[in-house]
Amino acid sequence: MTSDDIFKLTRQLVDIESISGNEARAGEFLLRELDARGFDARKMPVGAGRFNVFAAPKGVAAPVVVFSTHIDTVPPFISSSEDNENIYGRGSCDTKGIIAAMIAAVEQLREADPQTPVGLLFVVGEERDSLGARTANQHAPSPAPKYLINGEPTENKIAIASKGALRVEVIASGKMAHSAYPELGESAIEKLLAALERLKSVSLPVNPEVGPTTMNIGVIEGGRAPNVIPDFAKAQLLYRTVGPADDLKKAIVSAVGNLATVEFVLEIPFTRLRTFPGIPTMVASYTTDIPA
Repeated sequence: MTSDDIFKLTRQLVDIESISGNEARAGEFLLRELDARGFDARKMPVGAGRFNVFAAPKGVAAPVVVFSTHIDTVPPFISSSEDNENIYGRGSCDTKGIIAAMIAAVEQLREADPQTPVGLLFVVGEERDSLGARTANQHAPSPAPKYLINGEPTENKIAIASKGALRVEVIASGKMAHSAYPELGESAIEKLLAALERLKSVSLPVNPEVGPTTMNIGVIEGGRAPNVIPDFAKAQLLYRTVGPADDLKKAIVSAVGNLATVEFVLEIPFTRLRTFPGIPTMVASYTTDIPA
């Protein structure tokens, strides 16, 4: 595969919308592309209408090394474009360009030795809950691959650590009333805003080798109409963690107090990784499929 082929394949993948939960069309494209390139490629079901793609060169029954990354992207969909330096569009680096590069890498290995025991695993759901990665563990070939190379945008360096993720829902309840008579109601939105202000003041852990824990208030919803005192409000938060999350979870619950309820809906642990001497390294400030 030439560089131009890699660029073309990257743009073709970018131009297929595959926001988490809607990866099937991109998966079908990969199945056709891999089959045309001489791979044994198959679907690995992941719930209704969703699937991972697992492939190996024809004649390789049990890959020892698997190149893996994810098909899905975050919203919104952005189609591809390019200039003399870069390809742009949703997924160009995270991680549809990586998919194209991995296919090219396996083809080069196959050209050197058709029996090189390598495979490809492209999974769904990484941007949400790593469901594709967790499902892949239940459908690994036998014998199972010994090594997995996970692709993420790491500036062509090996990640020696990856931040964890803690998704939190803060839910406030109130009493509905007409806004002309606020004394008859109890605003859930005001409670939620007060709880979020408390959370913003919580001191977050710092790892001297990795950096700080960060928080993002990603979604706020609630209320019924401008002239109605709201009886419900909810916020969705994401913490990027740099160590065990037990103390942080306690601090979150304590800060919110009786203003609202706290639900921890997803936790992916902070992960340390190893590499070989002499290879450039970095710390990933995001979460990957590696823990799954």
